[in-house]
Amino acid sequence: MKKKKLLQLFFSMLYISAFTFGGGFVIITLMKQKFVDKLHWIDEQEMLDLAALSQSSPGAIAVNAAILVGWRTAGAAGIAAAVAGTILPPLAILSIISFFYASFLANPYAALALKGMQAGVAAIIFDVVWSLGETIWKEKSIVNLLLTAIVFIAAFFCNINVVYIILAVASFGIIREIFRCKKGAP
Repeated sequence: MKKKKLLQLFFSMLYISAFTFGGGFVIITLMKQKFVDKLHWIDEQEMLDLAALSQSSPGAIAVNAAILVGWRTAGAAGIAAAVAGTILPPLAILSIISFFYASFLANPYAALALKGMQAGVAAIIFDVVWSLGETIWKEKSIVNLLLTAIVFIAAFFCNINVVYIILAVASFGIIREIFRCKKGAP
């Protein structure tokens, strides 16, 4: 049973990684669709937490997310399967592109294809923001909604470095949990 799950994890990540253009934010949406909506291996709140951890950890978001989903679903072997599935497609594609780089760069059709992909990537990133925001909205927590609005304003209108935002929000979360534990809340 575990071998079947590892193979499913590997091939799911291989498929997602092979057909994902636009970076880690895009891959998180597809991982949510696969592991939350279809396979039900992870619940939506946990995926939101994994996405936040993936983004706030050093390194590529896609690999960070693969590590966390792999660990959550199948332990250490799951990490190996998920990471292998995640890195093989870009490794192969970038190896081929680097070999033909000069030809690829001069090809007007390749340039048009990349322009078209930009629109698709923007739509997928919007989908991530919408679905994760919807999860926060459903919680009906005034604090979480206010925090989301403050972070959005700080990042997009005040040009505050995302590192400072992540550190501030992480500190807020730690302090909030300390007070919640002192009150005896679960």
